[in-house]
Amino acid sequence: MKNPNKMKWAYLKGMGLAVIVSAFFLPCYMKLEHTGNNIFYVTLNGVAVGTSAAEDVEALVRQARLQVAGESEEPVMLEAEVAVEGEEVYFGRVDPEETIITNMAEVMKASEVETLARSYTVKINDFTVNLASSQDVLGLLNAVFDQYDTTDNYGVRLVLDPFRELNVLTTQVTNREEERKKEEESNDFRRTAGVDACLAQSDSVPESGGEKDFSDYELGLISMAYGDAVEVVEAYLPPEDVTPLQEAIERVTKKQEKNKIYEVVSGDTLSQIAEDNGLPMDRLIDMNPTIENESSTIRVGDEIIVTAPEPELSVVRQEQQYYEEDYDADVIYIDNDSWYTTERVTRQEPSAGHRRVVAVVSYRNDAETGREIQKEEVTMEAVPKIVERGTKTPPTYIKPISGGRLSSGFGRRNAPTKGASSNHKGIDWATPIGTAVMASCDGVVTKAGWGSGYGYVVYIDHGDGRQTRYGHLSKVLVKAGQKVSQGQKIALSGNTGRSTGPHVHFEILIGGTQVNPLNYLS
Repeated sequence: MKNPNKMKWAYLKGMGLAVIVSAFFLPCYMKLEHTGNNIFYVTLNGVAVGTSAAEDVEALVRQARLQVAGESEEPVMLEAEVAVEGEEVYFGRVDPEETIITNMAEVMKASEVETLARSYTVKINDFTVNLASSQDVLGLLNAVFDQYDTTDNYGVRLVLDPFRELNVLTTQVTNREEERKKEEESNDFRRTAGVDACLAQSDSVPESGGEKDFSDYELGLISMAYGDAVEVVEAYLPPEDVTPLQEAIERVTKKQEKNKIYEVVSGDTLSQIAEDNGLPMDRLIDMNPTIENESSTIRVGDEIIVTAPEPELSVVRQEQQYYEEDYDADVIYIDNDSWYTTERVTRQEPSAGHRRVVAVVSYRNDAETGREIQKEEVTMEAVPKIVERGTKTPPTYIKPISGGRLSSGFGRRNAPTKGASSNHKGIDWATPIGTAVMASCDGVVTKAGWGSGYGYVVYIDHGDGRQTRYGHLSKVLVKAGQKVSQGQKIALSGNTGRSTGPHVHFEILIGGTQVNPLNYLS
């Protein structure tokens, strides 16, 4: 029987040797320096992913991110919250970096937020819509044209915007028929060589001269373009932010109500502006804070907010059209320098004519914006309206005194004094004696002095069959034959003649007959 002490000693030596060998040949266990925390337990998003000998594991996180991103063709959004807890030990087990990276990648995949889809953002003024592909963008843009291009002759392609530094795409409208013709001409030219090519090219030049007949014009759509700037940029977006093509077409082509500004021109009225824009008067007033009611004054040049239904993306186009129509000749005016501008007489009644026309008509969406006649043939001449009109500006009248109280109106009244007329031929303003009396209008004084019942009186002739009279004055400051200007002081008020108190009597005569001055004073 062997010595038990020797066997025990051999066993202990074997165990010690095994420990020493393990320290050298097993990399997961190592002797660590006694310098504080020297082993670190790493968690990612609350999940243990390994043990590291280094506290800084950011490089491992980056490697894990790259590994996850490399497995997807599209960008991904990942949550990565790292926590590191240290401990001081003499011997410890650490994981290889590859193991920690792999574990991190698995946790990241489990906590992946969402995948961003490659998409295209279309911007039209302040409106934007996101589409899944460039083909969807072209589908949207062509659908806008399809409303008006029944022959499908116009298309669009996306090109880099030369005026933008960044990679922004914009639209380039194409005419398929023109491109086809250019391609055929190019092929023909390549098939022909040398002198033959020059001769073929010269033969293709159309002969000049001679007026085109109506049948020579190609009718229909001749140009199309977008009426708003279109920008397209590539983007990466969550799938729920991408709009299906058909929904995008409906949003872009549906007519929206947008404010637009109208500038008032001569002859405009609020009611006419409302009618022309299809608006109720109360809505027009609500949209414009400066318009209080339907009687508010508007002036030439005023800007008024009106609305017009328009889609998000407008189309401007031109059509060459043939039509026949009745037409009116321009009015012919005969100026009469001895008449006022308020006077006019029709000397010849008009009669409509008839004509055949080819014209290029411009549109923005469905609204006509212009018309240019290319050819016109009159089949029946129109007879113009001839109007004789005055050129002289009619005189304006101002109140001859400042202040005063209207004490007697024009027309029937009770006689204020014995012998006074019950048919008042002017108006009276009660005012203190000595109030300045001014000429109501430019003219020549025809009488200045005593006028029986008028007391002291001044008559002014305005050279147009019109006259003004100023009565019951206390002092006359002008004389007969003197020219006076509007607003010039001609007398002082008084109480002379047949009068019941200090006042000014004022008359306007037209053609020798008194009229109500209140209808003429400005």
